Amino acid sequence: QVQLVESGGGLVQAGGSLRLSCAASGSIFRSNVMGWYRQAPGKQRELVATISSGGNTNYADSVKGRFTISRDNAKNTVSLQMNSLKPEDTAVYYCNWRSMVVMTDVYWGQGTQVTVSS
Repeated sequence: QVQLVESGGGLVQAGGSLRLSCAASGSIFRSNVMGWYRQAPGKQRELVATISSGGNTNYADSVKGRFTISRDNAKNTVSLQMNSLKPEDTAVYYCNWRSMVVMTDVYWGQGTQVTVSS
């Protein structure tokens, strides 16, 4: 079992910045991928960005150049720096952890609301 605790959501004006953080605890395999997904009202959950334990990153086209994902393997944390926020970034953001060895080991955080006003 892996527990994920998120922090850092909130309300910001368009063009502003927010930083999301997620801390993982529990039975954490060394080879894993951590990331962020988001779900806006009436829409499906979508990938925002992921980063592997080796440092490989992947971003949704909609956030490239504006969001930066990073992680601290020693602390089992992942962060998402969000700059130049747009109203369409408004969503509940979910932290995700998955094993690269046991593909069924996938865990989600409780979600944190990000609201960008125009």
